[in-house]
Amino acid sequence: MDTRTQMLEAAEKLLNASPDRDIATRAVCEAVGVGAPVLYRLFGDKNGLLSAVVDYGFERYLAAKRAAEGSPDPVADLHNGWDTHTAFALDHPAVYRLMYSPSFKEVPAAAREAMRLLRQVLERCAAAGKLRTSVESAAQAIMSANIGVALNLVSQPGVYTDPGLSTRVRDAVFAAVLVDGERAPAAEPAVATTALQLSALLRDADSPLGGPETALLRHWLERLAERG
Repeated sequence: MDTRTQMLEAAEKLLNASPDRDIATRAVCEAVGVGAPVLYRLFGDKNGLLSAVVDYGFERYLAAKRAAEGSPDPVADLHNGWDTHTAFALDHPAVYRLMYSPSFKEVPAAAREAMRLLRQVLERCAAAGKLRTSVESAAQAIMSANIGVALNLVSQPGVYTDPGLSTRVRDAVFAAVLVDGERAPAAEPAVATTALQLSALLRDADSPLGGPETALLRHWLERLAERG
């Protein structure tokens, strides 16, 4: 294991054991047996180290999601994505709290990729006629709710003790952004759902229209979807 990886693993262990959820760079260096100049050379400063800890920890989670092939049911994949996100937070509380820390100057790369992967699943939901709002609106609603639940579970475990909380919030959010196939067709926003479906299909299909015309059509379809 190289020095950089050793320092990242040492930092995560120290964070998990820290009662105040903070670590000293000196403690990380002592755990690995190197001097402070090595840390500054590899990470720049403490914020750089913590950001790297987040990317390193979340890389294991994202690697599994990248490698996983989508099932025939994108809605089932969406449910699985929520549940694995919450499970990761519970298994790696220190890394997860850091991932969404407001102290970072910019959003860690891992957080940006997690959002990108969610959008991909939602594009598949739209193409299947299962989405009742735009991909971006659905992604923001789902991710903000998932993060909120997970952060509360790992930050205040003594308060948020209900084991079914994540599932209930998940189902409530999904009911707001997904089409329920068991409802009567008249109860669904048919125009919005159909517009979103066609827009998603045009994204990957060979269109008889040119690029600018296809982009314009997708723009109007998304406007239709917004109006419901």
